[in-house]
Amino acid sequence: MLTRQNVAQMIDHTLLKPEATHEDVTKLIDEASHLGTFSVCVSPSMLPIETPADLKVAVVCGFPSGAVPTEAKAADAAHSVANGADEVDMVINLGAAKEGKWDVVRDDIAAVKKACGDKLLKVIIESAVLTDDEIVAACKASMEAGADFVKTSTGFHPAGGASAHAVKLMRETVGDKLGVKASGGIRDAATAKEMIEAGASRLGLSSSAAVLEGWN
Repeated sequence: MLTRQNVAQMIDHTLLKPEATHEDVTKLIDEASHLGTFSVCVSPSMLPIETPADLKVAVVCGFPSGAVPTEAKAADAAHSVANGADEVDMVINLGAAKEGKWDVVRDDIAAVKKACGDKLLKVIIESAVLTDDEIVAACKASMEAGADFVKTSTGFHPAGGASAHAVKLMRETVGDKLGVKASGGIRDAATAKEMIEAGASRLGLSSSAAVLEGWN
C-alpha cells in the first residue's frame, strides 16, 4: 500500500502560470521541500534556481502548444539542461499528430531527446485532444524516439486534463519501458489514487498539499 511519503515522491510540484514570479517559485520550492515531493516543475525562464540536493528540477519545453519548430524546442531543452534542469517535459507537435504524420512527431521528440543528453525527457501528448488510436500512436512515437516518460496533459488545453482511461491506455501501450505521468486537473487524493491505479508512475500537481493531506 502506498504511503503518503511514497506518493509525495511521485509528485512534480508544479507552477506554470505565465504570470508567476521568481518569488512564487521560491515559495514553490519551499512547499516542495516541506511536502517531500520528487521535484518542482517550472517554466524555463525561471532558471537557474537553487533547490535542496534531494529535490529535482523539471522544466517545460515548447509549452503549452507544442506548435513551435523542432529546432526551437531542441534549443529550449538544451538551454534548460545547461541551466540546471534534471528533467524536460516537452509538448508534441499536435497538428502533426492529428494529421497522422507520426514520423514528424517522432523526429520532433528525438531532436529534443538528443538536446537533453543524459537528462530525463517526458513527452506531453495532450491526451484529451487525441483519439484512443492517436494516444497509442503518440506513445509508440515517444518510445521510438527514446523518451523516458509519456505524459497526459499540459493542464492548459480547453479539451481537459488527465483521465484514468488515457493513463490506462498509455500504460498498456508503453508497458514497463517508459514512465507514465498524469497531469492536469488532479486536485484531490481520490483522483490521484485513480490515476496511480490506472498506471501513473508520476503525478504533475499544483495542488500537491491538498492531495497529500487527503491521503490515507
